[in-house]
Parts: sequence; structure tokens; C-alpha cells
Amino acid sequence: MAAPVRTLCCSVLRNCTRSFSTTCGAQAGEKWRKEHGLARSGTEYGPLTDLPDWSFADGRAAPPMKGHMRRKQEREVLARRIVMLNDEVDKGVEKWKNKQGEAQRLEDHKKSLLLKPKGRLLLKKKSQSSN
Repeated sequence: MAAPVRTLCCSVLRNCTRSFSTTCGAQAGEKWRKEHGLARSGTEYGPLTDLPDWSFADGRAAPPMKGHMRRKQEREVLARRIVMLNDEVDKGVEKWKNKQGEAQRLEDHKKSLLLKPKGRLLLKKKSQSSN
């Protein structure tokens, strides 16, 4: 019973004129927006999403909407994360510089502990360094 159903499904799919697409769909104008320095879609940021939809007749601003408050909170969380990660990078760079400085000081200390040239070798070394 399973074999006839399978052959029937295969024959129906072969005769079907519609094809399946496995590519992801791009939003209309996404490439143009990116080339002009805008958001990928018209709803990510900008006056249509950031400004209120209406205001009172006497000029007072409308109360903030839920979506606006959510986007504001997401941006605030992102900004805090950026500042935290930036501080971590700064601390890491500072620690690396301190480690490099400490290694240089240790190298200089080791060089200062080496035996110094005496007599003719000292005179010869001085004359070579002055030339």
C-alpha cells in the first residue's frame, strides 16, 4: 500500500509547475537602504518609529507607546553593555601594558646584574660607542 502512495506523490510533485525556493527572502530596498546608511528596514529606527504618532491639539506630546518604551529600554541595555565591554577592553589593554613594562624592567634588571667589562675591554667598548 505504501509503494503506490509514494509513486503517486512523486508523480504529482514531478508534474507540479511551482518550485520550492530555499533562499532567504530579502526585504524590498534593503540593499539601497544599507548603501545610503539607513536601517535595513524602515521600521528599525527613524522618525516613523521614534516619533509619536499623534499629539494633543494644544501641542502637548502624546504619552509614550509600549513599542517606543520597549525600544528605548533595549537601546539602554545595549548602551550599558557597550560601556561595560569597552571598560573591559580598556582594563585588558592597561594590564597588557603593565605586563610589558614589568617584563622590560625585569630585562633591564637582568642586564644590570651581568658582569661589567674591565680594563682594555671597557676602553675599547667606550671608543666603539663614541664612533
